[in-house]
Amino acid sequence: MDKKALKKISYGLYVVSSVKNNKYNGQIANSVFQVASDPALILVSINKTNFTHECIIESKKFTVSVLSKNTDFMFIGLFGFKSGKDIDKFENVKFKLSKSNIPILLENSIAWLDCEVIDTFDAKTHSLFIGKLTDSDVLNDQEPLTYDYYQNVIKGNTPKTATTYIKDDFK
Repeated sequence: MDKKALKKISYGLYVVSSVKNNKYNGQIANSVFQVASDPALILVSINKTNFTHECIIESKKFTVSVLSKNTDFMFIGLFGFKSGKDIDKFENVKFKLSKSNIPILLENSIAWLDCEVIDTFDAKTHSLFIGKLTDSDVLNDQEPLTYDYYQNVIKGNTPKTATTYIKDDFK
């Protein structure tokens, strides 16, 4: 079996954010997509060991910030390779709070979605959260950052907690 075939699936790169005990957190995610239109339902896949998972479980809410193709590796690293248990990821980042009091990135973001969790499914190492879209906006007309661009142009790695991690695939 050639698991590299999985790399041919198209993804975007997003920051999924939530809150626990008044502490904001966000993480890079690439498994985010719309699963229904009326009402609009958004699915995110989050590793059960990530702090963002704890936040979504507690708050039953999340936001998705769609990242711009112009997002640099340092910004991606802040949300993708550091734990919100150890640092405040929003300390030096431009953001605002959604109507449901969840962070929305204003920096490196081209659009955002605010969701209320209506269902959760177990996917072994991850949970699949389905959220009903409660608010959204487009911030600008820049191109979205794709996972393919991240891997092949930015030359970024995939952390072990990502849905798309393939063992021994670090560059």
